[in-house]
Amino acid sequence: MKIEELNYDLPESLIAQEAVEPRDTSRLLVIHRDTQSLEHRTFKDIHDYLQPGDLLVANESRVIPARLFGRKDPSGGKVEILLLRPLNNGHWRCLVGGARTRVGTHIRLFKGETPTDIDAEVTDTGERGERTLTFSEPLMPYLEEIGTIPLPPYIHRPLEDPERYQTVYSHTPGSAAAPTAGLHFTPDLMLALRERSIQFAFVTLHVGLDTFRPITEKDVESHQIHREWISLKPQIAEQINQTKLAGGRVIAVGTTSMRVLETAAHQGLLQSPDGTCPWRAVAPYEGFTDLYITPGFEFRAVDAMITNFHLPKSTLLALVMAFAGIDLIRSAYSEAVKEQYRFFSLGDACLIL
Repeated sequence: MKIEELNYDLPESLIAQEAVEPRDTSRLLVIHRDTQSLEHRTFKDIHDYLQPGDLLVANESRVIPARLFGRKDPSGGKVEILLLRPLNNGHWRCLVGGARTRVGTHIRLFKGETPTDIDAEVTDTGERGERTLTFSEPLMPYLEEIGTIPLPPYIHRPLEDPERYQTVYSHTPGSAAAPTAGLHFTPDLMLALRERSIQFAFVTLHVGLDTFRPITEKDVESHQIHREWISLKPQIAEQINQTKLAGGRVIAVGTTSMRVLETAAHQGLLQSPDGTCPWRAVAPYEGFTDLYITPGFEFRAVDAMITNFHLPKSTLLALVMAFAGIDLIRSAYSEAVKEQYRFFSLGDACLIL
């Protein structure tokens, strides 16, 4: 696949700068793969397309206040830190903004203009400007007090309510960006779906900031995707497999849930005695995934998906095109631009059936 196929024209005015309220009043573009047709609806109408016995699988990872500020010791030069992922023993992989942050640089974290008791040292460098920082204290207990939530670079206004960048079911802290397909659900909508015998299951994928990095290679498949930590518990695997056996559909809420499910399906294939796994079971899995889904990928677990509109030249757009087809997604995005849907993290949604 050539990178040009992942490009499209988007007026800047369609990049959502704030979320709609209530959450489920966002618009919903329904994309039918079987008929190659589109429908314009509102997200709270999603029940019209779901059936009793369907299972919505959502990512319950919670965004952490991963943006920190500090000053170099002894120079006092200002430093901005974006936490990417924890390693071990107080080490974090980070992006560090500031002049000459070489190995050995010492940094004191600040809350506003007030120094904290937490120090960091740059102990390693990596690709694409990454650094490994070793902190003097475990960070997680302090992040709510000294950190801020890092919004995507295309959002230029601070959120009045930081909880609006969390799903209502967020639980396990660890993401540097929200799993945005889930932002459209409200507690009332989830309850209404359950009353129709449409169930929810929750998995975890801690979203990294690499999700916003565009593909730069001419051939999409040559891109090296980032690794992210995922968890699909045994009881969730059982729930998914029972749904499949009963004839229900497994619906991924977002590209993150899609990657968890298809990673788990691959694990199920590996664990199948004859290597075929005819009814496409998933297996429990906890660890890292670098699953890169591009057109031509064989989907084993997911029957339908909910997702937002994605950036041009992104791995997420490649995933959606793999699921629905290049031409259909290009047509859908063109229609969404024409109809002035709101794009990206705080924007509107698609349901791909």
